[in-house]
Amino acid sequence: MEVSVTSPGPIAISIAGFDIRWYGILIASGALLALYISYKRAPIYGLASEDVLDIALGILPLGILGARIYYVIFNWSYYSDSPSEIFDIRGGGLAIHGGLIFGFIAAYAICKYKKISFINVADLILPSVALAQAIGRWGNFFNNEAYGTETSLPWAIIIDGKSVHPTFLYESIWCFIIFIILSSIFNHRKFPGQVACLYGLLYAPERFLVEGLRTDSLMIGFLRQAQVISIVIFIVSIALYVYLWKRNDYNIKNNL
Repeated sequence: MEVSVTSPGPIAISIAGFDIRWYGILIASGALLALYISYKRAPIYGLASEDVLDIALGILPLGILGARIYYVIFNWSYYSDSPSEIFDIRGGGLAIHGGLIFGFIAAYAICKYKKISFINVADLILPSVALAQAIGRWGNFFNNEAYGTETSLPWAIIIDGKSVHPTFLYESIWCFIIFIILSSIFNHRKFPGQVACLYGLLYAPERFLVEGLRTDSLMIGFLRQAQVISIVIFIVSIALYVYLWKRNDYNIKNNL
């Protein structure tokens, strides 16, 4: 039975002629919830809750900036002709890979400055990042963007009169599953860095597969650019997992 749905539109509410968009509401809600969870969990890894706030003040704006820069760079053919729209993020256009890259750089710099463990911080925040992704992806639905190819599946969404894959939904569900998995091992990690590496190992394959369904991706050779980045993340995550695991065993055996 077909139950295809259509987005109700990007505007949540208008106040005095100012439109408040679902995209912004969902991004902000996901970020605030991620911050709250990380704040409450911080003492488990020996981190001060106040340090989480300091890090959040750095990674949230820089993460959004990085996500926008990344999106604009890989869509430069459009923005070169419409430079005034580069700063208009209310209508969509944030790339999670750019956000992760800039966010990691900001978090690393803050951790070095405050002399706290970057690995512990990564283990702390990445489960919540997955939850924020699960929430934020619904902004794509309201904006009618980041959808997939045509399909006859019953959970398709209607875009321009066509039934297409709701790729936002696939990623939202999988990111929520990642959050559940990482949260379940949060208190039982085998070594520092395990949670962060598992985030990469779980997220990269999903993004690689879902990206193959999308119609708005840029290509690098025969692969989409997000698929190439996903391959890199997966390989780096495997290498780091093995390295950190062996280093932890070595430290234990040598009582370091």
